[in-house]
Amino acid sequence: MVTRMTDFLIASNNAHKVEEFKRILSPLGINAVSAKEAGFDLGEVIEDGSTFAENALIKAKSAFTATGLPSVADDSGLCVDALDGAPGIFTARYGSEEFSDFERMAYLLDNMKNVPKEKRTARFVCSICCMLSEGDIITAEGVCDGSIAFEISGDGGFGYDPLFLAPDGRCFGVISAEEKDKLSHRGKALRKLSLLLKDRKDLI
Repeated sequence: MVTRMTDFLIASNNAHKVEEFKRILSPLGINAVSAKEAGFDLGEVIEDGSTFAENALIKAKSAFTATGLPSVADDSGLCVDALDGAPGIFTARYGSEEFSDFERMAYLLDNMKNVPKEKRTARFVCSICCMLSEGDIITAEGVCDGSIAFEISGDGGFGYDPLFLAPDGRCFGVISAEEKDKLSHRGKALRKLSLLLKDRKDLI
């Protein structure tokens, strides 16, 4: 059970995301726990916002309402310039809700098969919402600019990581988790959140 003020519920059913939250928030003294670890079943939340920030708020509020615990949620995705910003907020459902990560990457590659290297620019965006109470909400956002590779590389990370090239040319699918945290959109957003939380002496 969650008992301390430094325990924050991570409102996500994605085990990979929960691990990233744990790695980045733990140095601040925050114990990030999943709903399962805290003894809750959050079920599925309808993400009908029009932006990453709106969806993050929807998820954080749903978790807080269900548990009464400080809740942190993120909504993130891949925005490809050659596809007019797609998949965007539909990143996890791009192509089909039934697609595996590999099928979704293959679908993206097929849609970009005629796009030259110089026009394959893209970015990962992450919006985070931390709900401490109904009227106490902290938000942060992180962006990682990069580009889309011509083929899948490695099996590290999750989602579109094996297709995403960081500004230095390294693929998220082949770098270590620690290296990814330094560069990634979620890492940047969580570090911003950490700085905001450090100012809250009543919490940390």
